[in-house]
Amino acid sequence: MSEENITSSNEVLEKAKRLEQEIGRAVIGQRQVIRDTTVALLAGGHVLIEGVPGLGKTLLVRSLAASVGGTFNRVQFTPDLMPSDISGHMMFDTKSDTFRVRKGPIFCNFLLADEINRAPAKTQSAMLEVMQEQQVTIEGQSFALQPPFLVLATQNPIEQEGTYPLPQAQLDRFLFKVFIDFPNEEEEQQMIELITGDRVGDGLDVSAVQQVLEPQQIVALQRYTAQLQVDRQIIAYAVRIARATREWSGIENGSGPRGSIALLRTARANAVLEGRTFVTPDDVKNVALPALRHRIKLSADLEIEGYQPDDILKDILLNVEAPRL
Repeated sequence: MSEENITSSNEVLEKAKRLEQEIGRAVIGQRQVIRDTTVALLAGGHVLIEGVPGLGKTLLVRSLAASVGGTFNRVQFTPDLMPSDISGHMMFDTKSDTFRVRKGPIFCNFLLADEINRAPAKTQSAMLEVMQEQQVTIEGQSFALQPPFLVLATQNPIEQEGTYPLPQAQLDRFLFKVFIDFPNEEEEQQMIELITGDRVGDGLDVSAVQQVLEPQQIVALQRYTAQLQVDRQIIAYAVRIARATREWSGIENGSGPRGSIALLRTARANAVLEGRTFVTPDDVKNVALPALRHRIKLSADLEIEGYQPDDILKDILLNVEAPRL
């Protein structure tokens, strides 16, 4: 099916808003998480979601897949998970007396990598090529994935026993790191009513989510977002923020150039969702925390005092001068 051409900012905004609205039919509350996921989707990047179990991470991905008619797969990462369990492997077909490729769950539009930090480094590294190049190599053969392709990986911040912290090289491949928190009282009551009303069990229900977009329309939205013009002063501002993390007191390791790139890519997407055809300094500020919080490491002293990366990033945003456009 040919890719759709989108030229109107109003058309883009309408489609993106419909997408957010449909996801919100199944995912109660979590508006910021839905917005951040939509920003990452428009920017063509992957998302690392941190939160305790039972807050709707799987439901979020399934709802996203249902709203665009894309394919969805889920992989539960465990210490015994092998790279071939994700990418696939070569197998012997006795009927044809030949070897053939059995593709793994990575071949989809939306992949939920559940508790990704429970798999050993060898398996985690199998995700690097996929996330960066959007292709999979099996026995020397490369297979391109069909766009759109989005990895939403989760990790539990509480249970650390038997986990393998993600290396910085892999963290850097995630465009955003998003926190998903408990719903407020009203949202939780609404959620319980929805799940327990006339239903047996507590299975995930995405029947209320209607398909409002096609996969090729998402690709067109991503292309439109990538072509949004950015003033050089905005580019310089994003670079100054990223460079400030390398020199800021209390930061042991700052963001690399991928941080600057992430700021600009997601600032474009944020501008699109605000209905604008240009990027402002506020767009950069709005995406700075999820784009940079996983790219910096605080000093041991600050960690002992209870500081979080967001605390330091907010100080940086207050002190780095924004351009006046």
